[in-house]
Amino acid sequence: MNMDTDSKVFEEKKIKAKSLYESHKEVYNPCFGKKIIFNSDGFHHLQFSGRTERIKSAQMLKFSLLDEAIEIIKRSGTFQEYRKILTPIGKISAKGEVSMKNVEYWAMIAIIGKRELKVRVILRRVGDGNIIFWSVMPYSKIKNGHQKKNFTDGIEAD
Repeated sequence: MNMDTDSKVFEEKKIKAKSLYESHKEVYNPCFGKKIIFNSDGFHHLQFSGRTERIKSAQMLKFSLLDEAIEIIKRSGTFQEYRKILTPIGKISAKGEVSMKNVEYWAMIAIIGKRELKVRVILRRVGDGNIIFWSVMPYSKIKNGHQKKNFTDGIEAD
């Protein structure tokens, strides 16, 4: 494939993923007994880490796992990881200050789908706000169609 074809395939996958994402504004989760919100922050995080755009192949992998993420949220009665951190949120003021807020992250892990992949879904809440979908990724690296070594980074980075 050439760059034009690669770019076209990427844009098609992004459009399809965005359509799926937007069709699920909220998904009920039995673990929390409430709806998990699918807002623009979560879709943005599939494409960016911090202020840096993820490589296209990583974005496409995350896009391809959205169906599984939705199913995991619908079915999960437990979460496997939890982290709470105090972190800067929002814009820097004229004085160079930024407000700090508690941010919570939960990871739900399941083997799901036709591919029987072990998938990790990250949920996030800033302060007392809604719990939102934050990210999805294979639980471990995939090489030659098989899952390999577990991730070791913190759930907030995924």
